[in-house]
Amino acid sequence: MHGHRTSGRDLIGFALLLCSALLIAACNGQPWNSPYPAEQAGKDILYSSFSLRPKHLDPAQSYSSNEVQFTGQIYEPPLQYHYLERPYKLVPLTVTQIPEAYYLDHQGKRLPEGVDAEQIAFSVYEIEIVPGIRYQPHPAFARDAQGALLYYPLGEDDLAGKNRLSDFPETGSRELVAEDYVYQIKRLAHPGLHSPIFGIMSDYIVGLKAYAQTLAEAKKQLEGAATDSFLNLRDYPLEGVRVLDKYRYQITLRGQYPQFIYWLAMPFFAPVPMEVDRFYSQPGMKERNLTLDWYPVGTGPYMLTVNNPNLQMILKKNPNFHGETYPATGEPEDRDKGLLDDAGKTLPMIDTVIFSLDKEAIPNWNKFQQGYYDTSGISSDSFDQAIQIGSGGDIALTEEMQAKGIKLSTAVQSSIYYTGFNMLDPLVGGDSERARLLRRALAIAVDYEEYISIFVNGRGIPAQSPIPPGIFGYDDTPAGINRYVYDWSDHGPRRKSIDEARQLLKQAGYPDGRDIKTGKPLVLNLDTTGSGPDSKAQLDWYRKQFAKLNIQLVIRSSDYNRFQDKMIKGTAQIFQWGWNADYPDPENFLFLLYGKNSKAEHNGENAANYKNTKYDQLFEQMKNMPNGPARQKVINEMVEILRNDSPWLFGFHPKSFALYHRWYFNVKPNLMANNTLKYRRLDPQLREQSRQAWNKPVVWPLFILAAFFFLSVLPAYIVYKRHETRRAAVEAG
Repeated sequence: MHGHRTSGRDLIGFALLLCSALLIAACNGQPWNSPYPAEQAGKDILYSSFSLRPKHLDPAQSYSSNEVQFTGQIYEPPLQYHYLERPYKLVPLTVTQIPEAYYLDHQGKRLPEGVDAEQIAFSVYEIEIVPGIRYQPHPAFARDAQGALLYYPLGEDDLAGKNRLSDFPETGSRELVAEDYVYQIKRLAHPGLHSPIFGIMSDYIVGLKAYAQTLAEAKKQLEGAATDSFLNLRDYPLEGVRVLDKYRYQITLRGQYPQFIYWLAMPFFAPVPMEVDRFYSQPGMKERNLTLDWYPVGTGPYMLTVNNPNLQMILKKNPNFHGETYPATGEPEDRDKGLLDDAGKTLPMIDTVIFSLDKEAIPNWNKFQQGYYDTSGISSDSFDQAIQIGSGGDIALTEEMQAKGIKLSTAVQSSIYYTGFNMLDPLVGGDSERARLLRRALAIAVDYEEYISIFVNGRGIPAQSPIPPGIFGYDDTPAGINRYVYDWSDHGPRRKSIDEARQLLKQAGYPDGRDIKTGKPLVLNLDTTGSGPDSKAQLDWYRKQFAKLNIQLVIRSSDYNRFQDKMIKGTAQIFQWGWNADYPDPENFLFLLYGKNSKAEHNGENAANYKNTKYDQLFEQMKNMPNGPARQKVINEMVEILRNDSPWLFGFHPKSFALYHRWYFNVKPNLMANNTLKYRRLDPQLREQSRQAWNKPVVWPLFILAAFFFLSVLPAYIVYKRHETRRAAVEAG
C-alpha cells in the first residue's frame, strides 16, 4: 500500500495559501489584538475592569468600594448627591422632596421648631416616593394568566438545569411602593444577614435592636416547623418604621441625628421587594448562587445581566427605568469644561457596561493604552509613563499621553490614613504630660511629606486634622495648620525641624532616646498586618523615622484576624489605620476620636481608644449643629484639643488620579455619589478610529516568513520537477 507524500506542488500551494490568509486578515477591519468580538465594534459599550469579585451585592450587606460600583447603578435609595454641584448637595432620587424631620418629646407630643435639643426624644422622617417607578424585569415578578407567581414555590425538579438567572425564561415587573423601602430596613436586622450598619442603626431606629431578637426567635420557630420556612418580614412590624400609605413611609429615630439624612443616599436604604426576597429564599437557590448577592434587583438605570466573576460582569440599561435627565446646574467652571453640554438629556446615556476580570495592573494598563479600556487608574509601576511633575510641583500628563488625547482627573479623597497611638498603653498612651510630649515629638519626626513622595508618587496631602478637604470644618488657611507640627511659610505649611522634636523628647524624659529614669533605650512597637516587599520598604521607612530620635521601632506583624483581635482588646501600642467618608459631614471623622466610640470598650471606630472629657462634650454639641460659623468655632476647639493631645500622627489625605480617553465625557470626581455611570457619555466611533490607529498590525515580518518558507521549499520543488521529468522520459522509452 502506498502512503501519501507531500509534493512540491502541495508546499507551493500552502505558501500561497498562507500569503492569502495574511492579506485577508490584514483587511478584515478589526485590530488583530482586539479582546472583544467583532460585533461589538462601534457599539455604545463602556469597557472597564475589576480585580476582585464582589462578595456582596445585597444592599443589606454590601459596604465595599468594589461592590458599590455595581450596587450604586442598580439600586435606588430615596436620595442622591447632585453630580456637579459643590459642596456636596443631596437631591431627591425616588422621592418627591428631601424629607425634613419633626421632633417629639418623651410623651410623643410634637415639639415646635427651634426647640432645645435636650427636649427632643424622637425625630420623625416622613418620606413620599414618586408614583410610577418600576423594577427591572426579573423572574421573581413573573406571573401566569391567572396572576399567580410563576416561580414560587419551586421544587427541586423545577430547579433542575437552572443555574443562572437567565435560565428562567419568563420575567415580570411591578411598581415601586413604600412597603419595599420598609422591607429593606427590616432586613438590616435579619438573623440570616450580617449588615455592617446594624449596630449604628439599632442605636437610632426605634425598636430595631429588639426587632432583631423578634426575627431570630421567629426564624427558629419556622425552621422547626414542617411548613415553608421563609421569614416574611411583612408579618413582623417594626416599631420605628411603618408604611403610611402606598407611596409614603415613616422612620422614627431616638433623639436628634441630622446625619441620618445622608444614610438615605446609600444602598442600605434602597428598596427590596418581598417577592424578590422570597424568590431567592427558596430551597436550592443558594446552592446555585441564585441569591441577591449575585443577582441584585432594583429600579436604577442599569441591571446586572451577567455575573461571571472569573471572566466578566455586565450591566445593561434597565428597560423599565423611570427616566432622569442630566443636570442643568453645576459649578461656574463646569460649563467651560463641557460638563453642562448634555444638560437635559435623558439618562443613562451608555447602553452597556462590561467589566472584565484583570487582576494584574500591567495588562490593565496596556489595554487602556491600546484603547480597549475607556478609563484607568495609575499604578506606581506606570506612574512615570503617565505623569510628569514640574519643578514647581505642578502635575501634567506626559507627552505620550497628551498625544493620544488622554485626560487626567484628580481629586483629594474624603479619606485619611493615619498612625495611631493606643491611649490605653502605659507608655505612649494616657493624658500625662510625658506621654503627650513623646507623641508630639514623633508627630514632627515622622515626615509624611517624604512618605507621600516615596510611596504614593506625591498623590496625597499631609493632614492637619482628621477632617479632609471638601468636608465642612476643613481649614486650609494659616489658622488651620497643626501648630505643634508645622510652621507657616510663604509656600504653605512647613514641618518643624527634627531639633525641635528632640527637644520635646528631652522634655518628656527621653534625652537622646533613653529613659532618664532607667537609662535604657526607648523601644516602641508598631502592630501591623503588612507583609511582602512593598510593606517591608514602608516599615523600614518607619523605623528610620523613629531612629531620627534614637528610638527603636519594633515591627510586630500578624495576620488580619490577629491584628483585629489586638485592636479590640486594646493590646496594640502603635498602629496604622484609615477611614473613608460615609457621608460629607465632619461628624463622620471627628467621631473617630469620640470616647464612647472606643474600640476596646465599645467596639466602635475610635481605634486609638482616645478619651478627653472636653472633646466628648464638644462632639455631642457639634454633631447636631447646622453648618455655619457657630459649628466651625466648636470644630476648631475640638481640633485644637486633638492637636495638643496628639493621639494620632495625622498622616495624609490621599489623592486619586484617574485617566480617561477623549471619547469619554462628563467626567467629574464625585467622592460621595455611587451612581455616577448614568451621567457618562461615549463617542464609540471616535474610539473605533483610535483603536484602529493605535493597533495597526506589523505585517511585514509575516510576509518575510512566508517568502522564506517559499524559498525554502523551492529547491525541493525543482528536485521534484527533475525527478518527474526523468520518470516521464523512462516511461516514454
